[in-house]
Amino acid sequence: MHFELNQEQQQLADAVRRWIGRDYGFETRRAIVHSTSGVSPDAWATMTELGLTALPVPEERGGFGGDALAMFAVMQELGRGLVVEPYMATVLGAEFLRLGSAQAGHGALLERVAAGEFKLACALGERQSRHDAFDIATRADAVDGGYRLHGEKRVVVHGAEADALIVSARSAGAVGEGQGMDGVSLFVVPRDSAGLRVTAYRTLDGLRAADVALDGVVVGRDAVIGRVEEGGAILDAALDYAAGLVCAEALGAMEALFDMTLEYLKTRQQFGAPIGKFQALQHRMADMAIHLEQARSMALLAALALARSGGADADRDGDRDAAARETRRRVVSAAKYRVGLAARFIGQGAIQLHGGMGVTDELPASHYFKRLSMIELTLGDMGHHLDRFIAQPGFREAA
Repeated sequence: MHFELNQEQQQLADAVRRWIGRDYGFETRRAIVHSTSGVSPDAWATMTELGLTALPVPEERGGFGGDALAMFAVMQELGRGLVVEPYMATVLGAEFLRLGSAQAGHGALLERVAAGEFKLACALGERQSRHDAFDIATRADAVDGGYRLHGEKRVVVHGAEADALIVSARSAGAVGEGQGMDGVSLFVVPRDSAGLRVTAYRTLDGLRAADVALDGVVVGRDAVIGRVEEGGAILDAALDYAAGLVCAEALGAMEALFDMTLEYLKTRQQFGAPIGKFQALQHRMADMAIHLEQARSMALLAALALARSGGADADRDGDRDAAARETRRRVVSAAKYRVGLAARFIGQGAIQLHGGMGVTDELPASHYFKRLSMIELTLGDMGHHLDRFIAQPGFREAA
């Protein structure tokens, strides 16, 4: 696929790359990961100054209105630098608010996100749900003036660092696997709400996550994102958006890992010659390059599909928009599967080519491998997205 960023996108990507190279090198990142908070206020301030927090926010809310293609360039550079700041969590939260932006209060939150003053996290997964975001046991019961939330959410990325959580719950219908979109509601829950307990920890790849317990948390009606019991379409569209962004992040990480592996083969000596001269290792690098280019094409295709998609409205506005929704789902799942396959092949190949050094904490390769391994499991693994791709309308008939 031939694709070039426009001038503004390229300038922003270059600015992010310069910042990472200057102020967010590998040793700096390691120090941040092992710090008490696991994030850097200075890095967040710089990301705000660069306009990254404003990029996905609509212009009428103080942002730049960047679409998935604009976000692709940024996420690729953040993946290349293995940035551990709560950017992706906040961007996904902002996408939920954008898709359900009827509430004036949520527009004000978007303005604070654009200004870098407000961080978000998305509390969606549960113990039993695995990759099915609609397997929701958390309940939302109507009370005077609002709703009372009961349930537990697991592995909420940057949940402890957020000022508010986007929480999915069932306000109607039975709970359990296979219930689908009906009866799902989405809420903005302030981090300091009574009855909200957050248990934070560090994940394998150096990010921070948390388990969240909602024990009778009461929120007002203005906390609802979109419409009550109709949050399923927003949830579906937002998760596809997030999957497209992590594909871009994975692409950047794979590029960096490929480059450092190639450099290692040029400098590591064995039997009086660089090991890159050995034909078997050249074949492995060639295979890795093929995987990388195929992943790049699919990640770009997903970004294009998301940029053209009608978002959550595609689930409500007739056959034309329903077709756009099906295209979005098909392309995003195909990209997530193909990028996951490439991440696994390139990650494992890089570790093997580095030898025992590849798994040490002192070498960047091990950190890239861990992040790529986690991305493959994030927002649905390869098996989940292969099944989802096959399940899309028209696949079996065409086959």
